[in-house]
Amino acid sequence: MATALKYPHMKTITSSGSYVGRFAPSPSGHLHFGSLVTALGSFLQAKSQAGQWLLRIEDIDPPREVTGASDSIMRCLEAHHLFWDDEVVYQSNRYDLYNEKIQYLTEQGLTYHCRCTRAQLTSLKFGQSCACVNQNLSVENSAIRFRHHNIHQHFYDELLGQVDFPEHEIPTQFALKRKDTLFAYQLAVVVDDIQQGITEVARGADLLDATLFQLALYQAFNRPAPKFLHFPVVVTEPGKKLSKQNHACEVNTNDVCTNLINALGFLGLSLTKELKRESAQNILNWAICEWDLNKIPAKTECIDNRIGQADSI
Repeated sequence: MATALKYPHMKTITSSGSYVGRFAPSPSGHLHFGSLVTALGSFLQAKSQAGQWLLRIEDIDPPREVTGASDSIMRCLEAHHLFWDDEVVYQSNRYDLYNEKIQYLTEQGLTYHCRCTRAQLTSLKFGQSCACVNQNLSVENSAIRFRHHNIHQHFYDELLGQVDFPEHEIPTQFALKRKDTLFAYQLAVVVDDIQQGITEVARGADLLDATLFQLALYQAFNRPAPKFLHFPVVVTEPGKKLSKQNHACEVNTNDVCTNLINALGFLGLSLTKELKRESAQNILNWAICEWDLNKIPAKTECIDNRIGQADSI
C-alpha cells in the first residue's frame, strides 16, 4: 500500500477561512505538458491569494495505474519548484471513508444497485431512470448509483462564467461504486475535497461536465460546494486533447525554465527576455505577482464539453 513520501520542503499550514486549492493527478502515466499547465495554473491561483496548495494522488483505478507514476509526478513537480503544502493524500488509503459516505447516502435513500450495461444507460432519455431503480437488487455484480432527483443544468465558473448544459446531454444517473467494486471518481473527489477543506477546484476543462454530478453530491452531503475554475485544455490538434491516453510525451525536467515559460505563455503570461534568463523560482515568484485570470486566452475550441466520462455511468 502506498505511503506518503516525506519531503523537506513540506509544511503544514493552519488557516481559517483562507484559500485551499489542490492538484489531483491520477498515476495513469507521467506528467505531460497539459498536466503541467493545470498544475501550474492551480498553484498560481492558490499562491497569488496566499493560500494552500495541496497534492492528492487519485489512485483508485489500479488497472489504469502505471508503476512508478506517482513518484514520477511528484519528482516532476519538485523539479519545477511547484512545492505542495502538507502531506500527500492517496485515495487508495481512503476506501473506508468512501464506504462510510456511500452508507450515509444509502441511509438517506439516495443510492440503488444497478446491473445495466453502458449501452442501456446511454440510451435513456433525460429524466428517465433505468429499470433497476425500483428492483431492490443485491450488491453482487451491481454498481451502486446515485439516486438523484435534480441535476442542475448550469453552474458558475470563475474563468468561463455561466456554463450551461442542454438537458439531452445530461445522464440520468451516475456511479458511486462500479460493478468491479472500484470507487467512482465522482464520489471520491467530492469526499476528498470536503475532507480537505478545498475552497476552489481549479482543473482542466476536460472535467467541466463532472461538475454537475459533483454539485449534486455536495447537496446530498449537505455541504457547501467550492468555487470551480476550469483552465483551457492543451490540444495536439483541434478536438484532440493532449493526454496520457493519446501518448503525450513526459515532461523533460532537463529544461525546467523553458517548460515554465511555455506553460505560463499558454496561461497568458509573457516573460521579458530578462525574465527568461532568471531561475525557475524567480520566474514563479514573478508569475505569482502577475497572475490574473483575465489574461488567460479564451481558447473555447480547447474545451471538451462531452458528458458522461467513463465512471459517470
